[in-house]
Parts: sequence; C-alpha cells; structure tokens
Amino acid sequence: MKSLIKWGLILGGLFVVLIVGAVFLVPQFVDVQKYKPKIEELVTQQTGRSFSMGDDIQLSVFPWVGVSLTDLNLGSPKGFEAREMIAVKRFEVRLKVMPLLSRRIEVATFVVDTPRFFLERTREGKANWENIGPDKKPETKADLKKQDKSASPSDGKLPIESLVVGNFSILNGLVSYVDNVTGLKKQVTDFNLTLKDISLDKPIGVKLSATIDGKPLTLDGQAGPVGKEPGKEDIALDFTLKALEILNIQLKGKVLQPMAAGKIAMDLDVAPFSPRKLFSLLGQDFPVSTQDPKVLDNLALKAKVTGSAQAVSISEGLLVLDDSKLTFLAEAKAFDKPDIKFDLALDSIDLDRYLPPSEATGESEQTGKDKKSDKTEIDYKPLRKMILDGKIKVGTMKASNISIQDFVAHVIGKNGVFDLDPLALNLYQGSVASKARLDVRKNDPETNVTLDVKGVQAGPLLKDAIQKEMIEGTLDAAITLGMTGDSAEMVKKSLTGKGELKFIDGAIVGIDIANTVRNAGSGLGLTEKSPEKPRTDFAELKIPFTADKGVVTIKDGGLISPLLRVKADGNANLVKEDLDFRVESKLVATLKGQGDTKDRSGLMIPLLITGPFTSPKIRPDLKSMIGGSLPDTENIKEILKTKDLSIPEEGSIEDKAKGALKSLMPGLKN
Repeated sequence: MKSLIKWGLILGGLFVVLIVGAVFLVPQFVDVQKYKPKIEELVTQQTGRSFSMGDDIQLSVFPWVGVSLTDLNLGSPKGFEAREMIAVKRFEVRLKVMPLLSRRIEVATFVVDTPRFFLERTREGKANWENIGPDKKPETKADLKKQDKSASPSDGKLPIESLVVGNFSILNGLVSYVDNVTGLKKQVTDFNLTLKDISLDKPIGVKLSATIDGKPLTLDGQAGPVGKEPGKEDIALDFTLKALEILNIQLKGKVLQPMAAGKIAMDLDVAPFSPRKLFSLLGQDFPVSTQDPKVLDNLALKAKVTGSAQAVSISEGLLVLDDSKLTFLAEAKAFDKPDIKFDLALDSIDLDRYLPPSEATGESEQTGKDKKSDKTEIDYKPLRKMILDGKIKVGTMKASNISIQDFVAHVIGKNGVFDLDPLALNLYQGSVASKARLDVRKNDPETNVTLDVKGVQAGPLLKDAIQKEMIEGTLDAAITLGMTGDSAEMVKKSLTGKGELKFIDGAIVGIDIANTVRNAGSGLGLTEKSPEKPRTDFAELKIPFTADKGVVTIKDGGLISPLLRVKADGNANLVKEDLDFRVESKLVATLKGQGDTKDRSGLMIPLLITGPFTSPKIRPDLKSMIGGSLPDTENIKEILKTKDLSIPEEGSIEDKAKGALKSLMPGLKN
C-alpha cells in the first residue's frame, strides 16, 4: 500500500512538472509563425474569401490561456470596389486555465481593436457579404437522419457554472455601407462598446458610443442578469439612448422568459424634441409641408408596452404634439387575422395647421382635374379578416376652418362589415349625430349613412367653411343615403336615399326682393340702392329631396317669408352633372311667414335653371309669366307703400316681363 501511494505521488508530481514545463516552455520554443499559413489557408477554405493576418502573433498558456493577433483581413469577392470586407487591427483574448476544470470561465480580456466593415452592393444587386462559406453539397436523407440521431436534447442549462469577464471592449470601429443600386451611402465611425461586470448573476453594464454620418449617438445602461439558464429567466433592461444631442429615449422593463414566453414589458419615455430640428440635423428636408411652419416642432411620448410575437398592448399612452395632448391605449393580436382595439382621447387640435399649404392644395386639385387616372383596384381582403373596436374622443377641433366640440366616434368591424355608431359632435350652437356602415364583403363596397342635424347656425358655419355669406338661419336636417363603389363615378351612379334640410328664421344673403319692389320706379325698375348688403329674410326654407341612381330630385322645396313665397322643383343629375329646375318666386299681399299655409295669390316670377353644374343657365319662364295675371296689386301696393305697380302701356309684353324680372334680380343677364 505504501509502495502504491509512493508511486502515485511520483506520477502525480511528474504530471505537474510536465504541465508546468509545458506552460512555461511551449510559448518559448514552439514556433507559432510556422502555423500562420495553415491558419490562413483553413480560414480561406471555410469562408471562400481570401484571409491574411500579421506576423505579430503572441501565445500564452498559464495562468492565462491567451492569444493576440494583428492585422486580420477578410477580403471581398471579385467585382467589388472594397478589397477588404472585414479588417481588424488587433484581436486579443485571455482566460484563466484552472477554473476551467470546475466549469468556471474567467476571461481577463476580450478586445477587438479598430474593426472595419466595408459592406457593398453592386449595381447588379450583388452584396459582398453574401455566400460566405464553402460550397455545400445538397444534403441527402441519410445526412438528415444522421443529424437527427446526433442531435442531443438540451435542458436549457449552460455547460458552465459561472462566467466572469473583466474587460470586454470593441474600440474605434467603423462600418461603411454603399448601395450602388439606390445610391445610398452610410457610415458609422468611432464605434466603441464596453461591457462591464459580465457575469451570469449580475446586471451587465453597457456603454456604447458611435458617430453615424457625422452625428453622435450614445447608449448607456444595463441588462440582466441572464441567469444560469439563459432564456428561462426574466432579463431586466434599463437603457438610455441619446442621439444628435436632441433625442433622448429611455427604455426600462423586462424581457420575460425569452425562450419560453418570449414577452416584453417595457416603459417607453421619449423626451420632448423637435422633429423639424431632427431632420435638419440629419441634413434632410422635412418630409411634410404644412400651412403653419411652426407645427411639428414639439413631440413627446410615454407609454407602457407589453407584448409577444402573438399580441402587443399599449397602455397609459401619452403623446404630446405641439399644443395637443393625446391619451391612448391600444391592443393588437392575431396578426394574421388582425384583432385591433384602441381608445383615443385628444384634448384639442387645429387640423388646418397640419394640412398642406393652400397653394399646394390648389395645384394638386387642378392636376387631379386635368389628369384622368385609371381606377386602382383596392384589395379588401385584409379588411375582411380584420376585427376592429375603436373609440375616439376630441374635446375641441378645427377642420376646414370649422370649429367642432365634443367629437365622439366608435367604430366596430368584423367579417368585412364596419359600423360607425355613434359619430356625434357639437358645432355652432347645434349638434350632429350620424351612423354609417361600410360593407366590403363584395368587390364593390357598400356604404350607408344617416345624418341628423339639429339647431346648427348656418350663417357662421358657411362663413367659416367657405368664407361666403349665402344663407342664415337655424338648420335642422335628416338625411339617409346609400351608395356602392369606391370611386367618385361609382358613388354618383349608385347614390340613393332621401332627406330634408330646413332653415328657420334666417335670410338669403345677396338678394333683397322686397326692397327691390319697394324702391321700384316705372315698370318695376330699380331707382336706388341700399348701402347695406341686400338680403331676403325668411321664416322658413325647406328643401326636401330624394336620390335614385345618382339623380337628386327636389319636390315642393320652398321659402316662406313676409311678402314672398318661393317654390322649387326639379332635379340634379350627378352622373351627367347638369341641372333642371323650375323656381317660382311670388310676391304676396301678406306679412305672415312661418306657419302660413294658405295658398296666396300674387306677383309670380318663374325661373328655369338648366345646364351643367359649372355654368348653369338661369332664364325666365316667359310663357308662364306672360300667360298669368297680377291679382292683389292694390293690396301689395298698400303693404309696400310704393308707387303704382301696374305695367306701363308702352313696350312689348316680353320687354315688360324682362324689365320686371331684372328689377327683382338686378344681376340677371338677358
């Protein structure tokens, strides 16, 4: 037994001596340089690219196993301007020997000094980073079976007990990208990455800095710990990204069980910055042209983001855009059949400030009129798959110079049918309520809309909307419309429905029929003009209509006013874009307005309005006018207290009729 122990000690001591000798003597006597050509040849064979390295090769064995290499170069294929695809000035790694025996890895140094990547795409679309590696023969079924047998199941644990890295650095890196197809050129310089406190059970510090096309970027924070079973434990992240000295983004949260659940739970905080200034610093034109050049100058975002590959959810969202604040939440899942929910609440916004300048708008509209473009087919298949449930609230809003308050909308969609119910808003002392349905189950979408307007002041609305004073009064309306198609032509041809517009206690601005008669001289001619803008007050103006296949018909439309009754009948063909109306204006001997249903006789002036929308013809219906009589003349004179309204004897009947008509409507041409 003693002899056995003795020989055991001798053999053990001899083994230690051999190890120590190898550790100290191998680096001294082994000619590492003679292996350099072998290494270069092996890398060339494995990558299919030329490879070379410098003569300064250093090798250490104990107590640190280490290697230091210089001037590493991996070439580009033939036909590329860059001779090298990857170049590294110095590469060094050193790790401790003894801890390896107990499955502990201790790395003293891992340094990549001055790495340079030259990425290039030729005009033919070939890239120098493609097809790296030796030519592979097609795999046979036998090879695949062999791989399956050789594959061993993994329990997710690392084959090591611990990992400690002292210095991990990438210094002074460069990435150059040239795309000769698009002409795009990008360059990243001064790339530096330092990882601190690398281990399995502690957070890893990350510090990155770079210059992208001359613009600074930094990333600072920490990640981890990753745990001894990476992918099964949550990984905490806390990073701050700064770019161009104005962009500051904070991201804090966790990656939940990356290999199992694969979920994220993050807090995103984008500090206020100017998008306009950002593009200016990037040396690019701002992509949006707006009526107000001061908008899009302040943007900030906060939100909680959770999600996975199957679903994403955003909560506690706050978006600040200039003077507007939007709170929101959203959820999307089943991306192959999108199921989307959102709830948006905006305090106030002036949309007109964000529209293109009016000059640009005018040019685009004119171009659209001059050029006839072919109808583009719209693919409605994605909408047929979509499930949608969205709510929008806006406190105050300005659009097309119209002021809107308390805007509320709720849209629900499934299986290609989308319902907007309700859509409600307040404007100009009144309210608007609407419902709409869009059905895209067929190739040509079908749309149905109902509109209910109550108590809207038409005068201020039209003045703000079209900058014209045409009509005043309180507007009530009830409209139901249906249409098919997704182009203007299809909509016009298929338009059906009915409705009524009613104006109460208002005026038609620009025409004053009663005053014209009141100031009539001989033959109803106008002898003086009022310094005030002419207007015809009315108690009620009613416009009922029906629509059928693009033809809008007005029947029994009329205006009731003291001294005046107007009746309108006819139709507007939206397809042919022409008008065919008969308007009867009648002066009556009564001051009664709204509520007067008696069929009053009086002085009638019939008009025919015909022709295209762009240039309609307005002319008197002379036959009806000449054939009629002028009852109640004495009563009209008494009410209006004017001179004799009888028609003078001289002149033809046609001249008398035209003269009377021109006195009532001075702007009317012969």
